[in-house]
Amino acid sequence: MSHDLRRIMKVADRPPLVMVEGKGSWLWDSEGRKYLDFVQGWAVNCLGHSPDIILDALNDQARRLLNCSPAYYNEPMARLATLIADSTGLDEVFLCNSGAEANEGAIKLARKWGSRHRGGAFEIVTMEHGFHGRTLATMAASGKPGWDTLFQPKVPGFPKVPLGDLEAVRKAVTPETVAVMLEPIQGEAGVFVAADDWLRDLRKLTRDLGILLILDEIQTGIGRTGRMYGYEHAGIEPDIVTLGKGLGGGTPIAALVASAGASVFEYGDQGGTFNGNALMAAVGCAVVTAVRAPGFLDSVATSGRYLAERLGVLAAELGHGEVRGRGLLVALQLQGRDATKVARAALDRGLLINAPRPDTLRFMPSLTVSRDEIDGMLERLRLSLDSAT
Repeated sequence: MSHDLRRIMKVADRPPLVMVEGKGSWLWDSEGRKYLDFVQGWAVNCLGHSPDIILDALNDQARRLLNCSPAYYNEPMARLATLIADSTGLDEVFLCNSGAEANEGAIKLARKWGSRHRGGAFEIVTMEHGFHGRTLATMAASGKPGWDTLFQPKVPGFPKVPLGDLEAVRKAVTPETVAVMLEPIQGEAGVFVAADDWLRDLRKLTRDLGILLILDEIQTGIGRTGRMYGYEHAGIEPDIVTLGKGLGGGTPIAALVASAGASVFEYGDQGGTFNGNALMAAVGCAVVTAVRAPGFLDSVATSGRYLAERLGVLAAELGHGEVRGRGLLVALQLQGRDATKVARAALDRGLLINAPRPDTLRFMPSLTVSRDEIDGMLERLRLSLDSAT
C-alpha cells in the first residue's frame, strides 16, 4: 500500500515507513513488517501499544462525554486531579495536553509566584543539556546545544548551570531568581541521572534561599524509573512537578502540579480549549490506577535491573561503554560506533531504538515489557552493533 507523505511538514528525519498497528511491545507498518519497539513514542506508551485498559477507558468515556469545555468541571477531571495530587503529595493539578505545555505553565506559575512573593523575581535557573519542550519559553529553558541561537529574540530569564554542581546553582541565584528547574534524569541529553544526594542538597538550598524547586517529570514520571515519580528516589518534596508522556499511555494529556503555597494562578491566568477534557482525563485515571496497582512498580524495577545488567554484559563483551539510567529509562554509551547508524541498522532488523546523541543509544520500552522481549532486543542489538560500521 502506498501513502503520499509529501504534504506532511518536514520537521523530523523520519524513515519512509507508515505505522498502521501496534500491540504491546510490537508495531506493524503498512507493508506488514513487524518491529520490536523500545522507543514507545519516547517513553509515552507506558502500558505498551493499544492496551485493553486504555481502549476500555476510551470507549466507556466516549459514549458518555468527550469535552464539555473547560468552563465546567467534569467527573474524570476531578478524579484524575485527585489521583495525581494523592500520588505526588502536592495539592493542586492543572490538566493540559503536552509536556511542553505543562512546562510552559510551570514557568508562568513560578513567575506569578515571584511577582507576588519575591518582589517581581522571574529568573529560573535551569541545567545545561536539559530539555523542557519546543515552545519559545521551554526552548529557552532548555540547555540543548544550538538552541540558544534559534527563533530569536529568545525568552530571557533562564541562566544555565551544570547538572550536579550545587555551588554553580548557589552562584547563579540572585534577587531576580524565582526557581530552579530540572529533570531528575536528563533523558534527551543521553540519560544522565541527577544524584539522590545532590537532589537532597538542592532541595535544602532552594528552601534556604526562599525559591521554588520545579521538577520536570515528563519522561521520568508515571513509573518509568521504578518509582511513581523520579524524585521519590531522593525522598524530596518539590514545589512544582510537571507530568506528560506516560500519563496518557499514548494519548495526549499532561499535568502541572503544585503545592498549595506555589499554586498562585488567578482566574484567566491559565487555560486551554481541550485542557482537562473528559476523554483524555478518563484515560489518565486508568493509567495512573494501573501503574499504582500492587506489584506493578516492583516489576518495572526488576525489568529495569535485568535490562541494565544484560546491556552491561553486552557492552563489556563488545567493548562499549557505561550503561546509565534507572528503571526502564536506560542508555548505552557506544565506543567506535555512530549511534544513528546503529539505530538505522536496528530498524532494518525490526528493532526500534533511539539515538539521542552520536555516541548514545536510549531504551524506553513499555513498562510491561517481558524478559523474552528484552532478550529479543539484545539479540537484534548485537547484530546491529556488528553491522553498523
